[in-house]
Amino acid sequence: MKNSKLKMQNELWRAALAAGLIVSFALSAFAQKSKLPLDKKIPVEKIATVFEPGKSPVVSFRIQFLTGSVDDPAGKEGLAALTAAMLSQGGTKSLSYDQITEEFYPMAAGFGAQTDKEMTTFSGQTHVDNLAKYYAIVRQMLLDPGFREDDFKRVKEDAINFLKVNLRESNDEELGKERLYNIIYAGTAYENHTIGRVSSLEKLTLSDVKDFYAQNYTQGNLVIGLAGGFDAKFSNQMLADFQKLPRGGQKMRKLAAPNLADGMKIDIVKRETRATAVSMGFPIDVNRSNGKDFAALALVASYFGQHRSSNSYLYQRIREKRGLNYGDYAYIEYFPRGMFQFEPDPNLARRMQIFQIWIRPVEPQNANFAFRAALYEFDKLVKNGLDQKTFEETRNFLSKYVNILTQTKDAELGYALDSKFYGIGNYNQFMKENLAKLTLADVNRAIKTYLSSNKMRVVMITKDADGLRDEIVNNKPAKIAYAAPKPKEITDEDKIIETFPIPVKAGDVTITPVDRVFE
Repeated sequence: MKNSKLKMQNELWRAALAAGLIVSFALSAFAQKSKLPLDKKIPVEKIATVFEPGKSPVVSFRIQFLTGSVDDPAGKEGLAALTAAMLSQGGTKSLSYDQITEEFYPMAAGFGAQTDKEMTTFSGQTHVDNLAKYYAIVRQMLLDPGFREDDFKRVKEDAINFLKVNLRESNDEELGKERLYNIIYAGTAYENHTIGRVSSLEKLTLSDVKDFYAQNYTQGNLVIGLAGGFDAKFSNQMLADFQKLPRGGQKMRKLAAPNLADGMKIDIVKRETRATAVSMGFPIDVNRSNGKDFAALALVASYFGQHRSSNSYLYQRIREKRGLNYGDYAYIEYFPRGMFQFEPDPNLARRMQIFQIWIRPVEPQNANFAFRAALYEFDKLVKNGLDQKTFEETRNFLSKYVNILTQTKDAELGYALDSKFYGIGNYNQFMKENLAKLTLADVNRAIKTYLSSNKMRVVMITKDADGLRDEIVNNKPAKIAYAAPKPKEITDEDKIIETFPIPVKAGDVTITPVDRVFE
C-alpha cells in the first residue's frame, strides 16, 4: 500500500513538474508598469498575501515564492525545480516522506509543487475539519525541511528520468513544444526547460539545494494564498509562522531579450516515432499587464485555435475538413500538458510569452502538407484579419469562457495570484472589461502589430528527419491523398497549399538527435 501511494505521489509530481521555460526583453512590461528598478532587491515590510475567505468547507493553499528557473546558477540548471521537489516530495526534520504520505492519506489530501520560470507555487487542499492537522504538516515541509540524502537521490533521479524518458522517449507533443521554447530563448535565462538539463542535474548536490533554499525562500519572495473556510485567527497564525523565513527582499530581475535572426528556422528532432508533431511560434511583447492588447490577441488565438475546441478555425480547416490529425491549436500564453487537460493551469505567469501554433501529430507522409497548411492559414490571418461577424462571435464566446477558468475556488485563487504578479485586478473582470472595449479595428491592428513576424521558429518531431528536411529545403510539392472524396472547395485549396512556399534555405533547417535535446 505504501509503495503504491509513493508511486502515485511521484506520478502527480511529474505531471505538476512539466511546466517550464523562460523569457524576457530588455525592459519587461511588468517592470515598466510597476516602475520598479531592475536587478535590485526591493525591501519588503510584510509578507504579501492573497486571502479569499468564504463559506466553503474546503480550504485551498497556494503558497508562492517568486523564484524559479531564472534563478538557476549557470551550470546548475534545474536547481529551482529540484529544490521545490525536495520540499514537496521529501521529508521534514521530524517526518519522513513515507510518514507524510501516511498522514495525508486519511485526509484524502496532498501537497505538490509547480516550478516555472519566475515563480514556484506549492498547493494543496483540505477539509476545514482537518485544517489544523494538515497545516501542521505543510508548515514543516516548507519551514523545516529534512533535506535527507535518500530523498535527494530519489527526486533527482525522477527529474532526470522526466527529461530523458517522459519527454524524449514518450511524448512527441510536449517534446516539440518545449524544444520550441529552448530555441526561441536560446542564450537567455528562459532557454532551458524548467526541470533543467540532464548534464546539469547529474552534477547537482544536496548542498546546492540547501543553498538555493536559503537564498531564495525568503519573506520578500513569498506570497501566501488562501481560499475557503479559514478565519483570521488561522491566517494570522500562518503569517506569524512564515516569519521564520529570512526577511530578504523581492528581487526584480533584468532578463535578456531573445536575439532571433530574421527569417524562418526549422529544427527537425529525429526520433523513432510513428507520426510527425509540429510546433511553431515566435516571441510577442504582450502579457496580461498590457490589458487591451492582451485581450485582442487572446481573442485572435481563441478564434484561430481555441484549445480543444472543434469550432476553432485551424481545427476546422486541418482536422475537420481534411482529417489529418486530432487537433490544431494556437496560444499566446505558456500552456504545458495541453494533451492531458482542457484548461491551462494558473501560476505559470511569465513577463514574456510567445505566439504558438500546435499541430498535433500527423502521419509522416502528410507532414509536409500539414505544415504548409498551417503556414497558409496563418498567412491569411495576418493579411486579412477578422471580419465583424467573427469578431463579435469570438468576443461573446471568450467573455463566457473566462468563467470556466475560475469555476473553482482553488482556480480562482490561482488566477488571483497571477493577477497580483501582473499588477491587474480580478482576472474575470479584467478580461470582460477589456473585451467589451475592443473593436474590430483594435483586433486587426494587434494582428498586424504583433503577429506579422518574420522570426518564425519551427520544431518537427519525426523518424525520417532527412527525408522531411529534403522535402522542405527543396520545396517539393506536398501531395496528399484522401481515403474518401473531398468537396471541390477543399481540393482546389489543396492545390494552393501543395506549393505554398516555405521560406527557408538549406542552412535554415537543422536536424537534432533526440538524445541531445535537454542534455
